[in-house]
Amino acid sequence: MTLDTAVEPDRITVRPVGGHIGADVTDVDLNDDLDDRTIAALWAAVLEHKVVFLRGQDIDHARHVAFARRFGDLTRRQPPHQGIAPDGYPEILTVDPKVEDERYGTDFEERYRRRWTNYHAGWHTDLTPAVNPPKAGILRATAATSHGGDTQWTNLAAAYAGLSPALRALADRLRTEHAFFAGCLMLQHDELDRQVLAKNNDHPLVAVHPAVRVHPETGERILFVNPASTMRIVGLTPSESDHLLALFFEEITRSEYTVRLRWEPGTVAFWDNRATAHLSGGDFAITGERRTLHRVTLLGDRPVGPDGYESQLVAGEPFTALPVSTRGATR
Repeated sequence: MTLDTAVEPDRITVRPVGGHIGADVTDVDLNDDLDDRTIAALWAAVLEHKVVFLRGQDIDHARHVAFARRFGDLTRRQPPHQGIAPDGYPEILTVDPKVEDERYGTDFEERYRRRWTNYHAGWHTDLTPAVNPPKAGILRATAATSHGGDTQWTNLAAAYAGLSPALRALADRLRTEHAFFAGCLMLQHDELDRQVLAKNNDHPLVAVHPAVRVHPETGERILFVNPASTMRIVGLTPSESDHLLALFFEEITRSEYTVRLRWEPGTVAFWDNRATAHLSGGDFAITGERRTLHRVTLLGDRPVGPDGYESQLVAGEPFTALPVSTRGATR
């Protein structure tokens, strides 16, 4: 689905909040039946600012799904999270530590602390182990903590542009292998880690992507790596791959490329998953309060590199559009 982004600049109010990424969007009520020009204006804002925030949106699951569908086909909630969704809404993934603890039989605070090999590893682009990762995500909060639990996004186009010309030329030719939770594969040192990984390995999904993808709508070059899922650079020795990926990860997580969101009930975040990575802070676990988010993802296509290389499937199946007849919003 291609949206017309040649829209009136005053159709919606867009206020940038970061130097490289992020904008607040106002004058939009997602409970309204938005016309095509408003939808196009919202999509143009997402493409330009990479992530936009809409606050005070009192919408239910059905309206969330219906709004997302205006921007393209939707996918089911994906492995390794197939059991975490509201009844009747296969499009929605509920992000809630309490729900996740029920699935894994673990304690969130302990699991989060042990999950990653280093600070950077929590940064991720959604579902890059798929050969066709989602093109966008729409996340809304129904419960938020009084403090802690912010989410950050980073601009992967800005990260690519920040590399030296020689390193950009090298990255343009590289291929990377992606799998779920690459950032914690070395932490299988206790039963808790093994339990989490075993449950996720029930749904193997592995893909090889270009390290740099060309954005299909903006033409930007994107440094398409992320610490949580990028396993290795194909064709390099383990040492070479580790060192070069560490450099790329350091670049994409530079603070000047990022924006930070303080969640409140009714906050909606809408991001371009092809051009961003994001990080969910685990600090809200100490509050004893609940944070509940619901995510819908839009079907994406296979990334293509500057040299024309198209992502290849190694394990699993490509994501497909969810048939309209099974969508919760049509109940």
